[in-house]
Amino acid sequence: MDESPSQYAAAPELVLASASPRRRELLEQIGVRYRVVAAALDERQLPNESPVECVQRLALAKAQHVRARERSPAVVVLGADTAVVLDGLMLGKPADGTEHECMMSALSGRVHQVLTAVAVVSAYGASVCLSQSSVQMGELSAEEARAYWATGEPADKAGGYAIQGRGAVFVADLRGSYSGVMGLPLFETAALLEEHGIMTGWKEQV
Repeated sequence: MDESPSQYAAAPELVLASASPRRRELLEQIGVRYRVVAAALDERQLPNESPVECVQRLALAKAQHVRARERSPAVVVLGADTAVVLDGLMLGKPADGTEHECMMSALSGRVHQVLTAVAVVSAYGASVCLSQSSVQMGELSAEEARAYWATGEPADKAGGYAIQGRGAVFVADLRGSYSGVMGLPLFETAALLEEHGIMTGWKEQV
């Protein structure tokens, strides 16, 4: 950041640059007031770009894209991007049941990484941080993968599962941030928001 958020002429207003219901739920969990302005960007990984570089670039790009459309200097924009990584490769959202079954077969019994980058952009600069978690999946049968796909839950999830939903039964171990795997690591997010003058609801009462 270039300057202090204490120099805001008006109280800072948080905008979430994401339509993700999970990120909305997590912000509400820590008592943060916000409004949503989704950022429509090409989220494909660039050639020769590592997963870490990709999520950091996209989180910042989302926040910058929305911040550029806001007129008030008091607006603070939060962007985030999450990737499920196995053997150095990013796993996207499964296109259909067959692709989902292949994805679950690849994850079965193995450890994969979940990366979530968080970016906060305001009139006084930009901040970016990265949460990295390791997830151990239990052994999954093809029948279990097909039954899970039939629930409809995996269709819009990177990596093909939701740790906060029915997919939790497949997770044998987690090393890192549970909220980060959901899509918004709350420890890191709260720290960045406070740098830009946005306090969590319970801290406002202290």
